[in-house]
Amino acid sequence: MFDVLGPAVIESSPWRARPNCSPLMTPSHRKRICLLGATGSIGESTLQVVADFPDRFEIVGLSAHTSAATLARLADELKPAAVCLSGSETPPGEAGGSASAWFSGEEGLAKLVEACEPDIVVVAIVGAAGLTPTLRALELGLPVALANKEVLVTAGALVMDLARRRGVQILPIDSEHNAIFQCLAGHADDPVRRVILTASGGPFRGRTRAELAGVTVAEALDHPTWQMGPKITIDSATLMNKGFEVIEGHHLFGLDVDRFEVVIHPESAVHSMVEFVDGSILAHLGVTNMYLPIAHVLAYPERLENSRFDALDFTRVASLTFEDYDREVFPCLGYAYEAARRGGTWPAALNAANEIAVERFLAGEIQFSGIPELIDAVLQAHDGVAHPGLDEIRRADAEAREKARENARSLGLSRK
Repeated sequence: MFDVLGPAVIESSPWRARPNCSPLMTPSHRKRICLLGATGSIGESTLQVVADFPDRFEIVGLSAHTSAATLARLADELKPAAVCLSGSETPPGEAGGSASAWFSGEEGLAKLVEACEPDIVVVAIVGAAGLTPTLRALELGLPVALANKEVLVTAGALVMDLARRRGVQILPIDSEHNAIFQCLAGHADDPVRRVILTASGGPFRGRTRAELAGVTVAEALDHPTWQMGPKITIDSATLMNKGFEVIEGHHLFGLDVDRFEVVIHPESAVHSMVEFVDGSILAHLGVTNMYLPIAHVLAYPERLENSRFDALDFTRVASLTFEDYDREVFPCLGYAYEAARRGGTWPAALNAANEIAVERFLAGEIQFSGIPELIDAVLQAHDGVAHPGLDEIRRADAEAREKARENARSLGLSRK
């Protein structure tokens, strides 16, 4: 096994195009899409792409978490074969619209993937709930367009191993990993020295640790560049989002975690860069809108003509700046590196603790500075398993969540 992106890794990587799972569509066949997380920001952008290319794509499955009314409207409008309301344990009833099959709960997501018989599954669900339907899609031999970081953070080794065994692709929607994917196109045999992930710096770029103690939820949700859901927006503000991207990229591209570097790039024009061992660096640039990576993945290996957005205007960008991040002010990124190096159940515990910490912050129960403090306490107490199966990963997830809830109550982090 190569320790860089050499032939042994590339040949077994699910993101490499394979003859038996080519997503090329013939004129008589529209690509059938199962969209998990249809009412979130990624889901909405995916639906925009589908609407713009009705001769290329059709929606055959939809899920929402609790937005029953929106799910019903989409089901009536798009006529999918099946829908799922994952945040409810009872059938969605009228939320199913005109769909012939209705499912509910997190287990219903896996049933939805199977029932609607798609060509590709878009996983845009937030959190660890995306794991079960992703595994089911791969078991069925279906390509996965992945916008959920937590799937690979919690169970990356298991997911990638299953994808390899089934010979199916995992195509990254995240702008950073999609950028890496595009930079590596045509360079399958070129060894990589490092991958540079760019971060906007979020709303608190340049703040001191003391200044972050009293920030409000509204301030943390005011991202300067991207329009995203609340959970991922808070992750961007703490830089945990970049930590998750490091772990995700480690699994997607078969590179050691320490080959990934993070730099602050406030213009957000460069989405990622790849440096090869000869010193050459390829950078991916584009407008900051998730529509573009989604369209790229859905049409891959073809490219669709973009008529929705103007080309990137370099004269308006004017300059590209890069700077290091403050490790003391943003410790979450360091926690992610350490969890990735330890492997096993450590990333699952990291993700679970972060989900509870963000939830408690959004609810106004802990301060912003309490997020890394709570995560650190959970990781300090975690008794990791080096080579876990799915049951052990789920157990680590559950235990870390409970520990995080206890810490939120007992560590004196409450605003009250």
